[in-house]
Amino acid sequence: MRIAIIAITRNGARLGSQLREGLGTADLHVLQKFAGQAGKGAVPFAGDLKGLVARLWPDVEGFVFIMAAGIVVRMIAPLLESKDKDPAVVVMDEGGRFAVSLLSGHLGGANALACRCAHVTGAREVITTATDANDLPSFDLLAKEAGWAIEDLSRIKTLNALLLEGEEIAVVDPTDRVRAYFNGKARLTFHDTFVQALQSGAKGFVFATNRRLPPQSQSDALLILRPRNLALGIGCNSGTPAEEIEEVVTVQLKRLFLALKSVAVIGSAMAKRSEEGLLRFAGHHGIELRFFESEELNGVVVPSPPSAHALEAIGAAGVAEPSAVLASNGGSLLLKKVKSGNVTLAIAEIV
Repeated sequence: MRIAIIAITRNGARLGSQLREGLGTADLHVLQKFAGQAGKGAVPFAGDLKGLVARLWPDVEGFVFIMAAGIVVRMIAPLLESKDKDPAVVVMDEGGRFAVSLLSGHLGGANALACRCAHVTGAREVITTATDANDLPSFDLLAKEAGWAIEDLSRIKTLNALLLEGEEIAVVDPTDRVRAYFNGKARLTFHDTFVQALQSGAKGFVFATNRRLPPQSQSDALLILRPRNLALGIGCNSGTPAEEIEEVVTVQLKRLFLALKSVAVIGSAMAKRSEEGLLRFAGHHGIELRFFESEELNGVVVPSPPSAHALEAIGAAGVAEPSAVLASNGGSLLLKKVKSGNVTLAIAEIV
């Protein structure tokens, strides 16, 4: 986690120096006239605090502001986007008495950062998130820790409110991560199927699944968590645009009732490591790319016959299916190779 500590007073500079040393992965920015109080390695700035924060905002995952909370609120307000994009923001007083989690407590990690700051300086952490205040787990923090995607962030507020109110929430989770995470701390009931859960009479629903659900099963009180457990194997002709790759992937996922947000990784041949369309598609959706040498691809047993085109072009008997299997760590194919235009696609479930 890249952290920026920003101090604007003499005592703040001293506290910032202590924090930088204790956190280990932080940059300390200090008002120029107090830079001498911060020791070596501090980055002085001339006084344009608002401009400094605006420059750092897109690249920093966590901020620790040593100044009044009001200054921070007014300064960051125009920069805010959404709870899944905004960095963690912690505010400390220059006396080092409190470390306040101000913004992005769960998904951004501000609650954890406030606790780290308190541990380093001897301050008291101030956490105002309702679930934390009531010693309850939360669904957004579960998703963050499990590496899952959240289908609709607006539902987090609804489901966490039901947790606080002690209402029944019906859960379908083949991974069993939800049960283990909550460990009996909330009124959760667990079901094998979506239909059983929806007919249970519960006030809220949480489904952990890579499946797309039909519109008739949707509810304003349904939170869908997406385990990232799908791997795509993609082969494409040189110069294939990202839009064509996107269309093929979207059509096939929809046909299998699978969600794009559950895709964790895309595998392809090493010869495609500079293929612009593939790189753009993966980058747009934040999906990891893994490339495999022809020898690795040829070492995987797949159901489809060898591809004469792939053998001639890169010396591999196939790309899509073996790439999907390798990227899924040996998982099973959910979709055998499909060719559409310039794209070949296979899908595997990660083991």
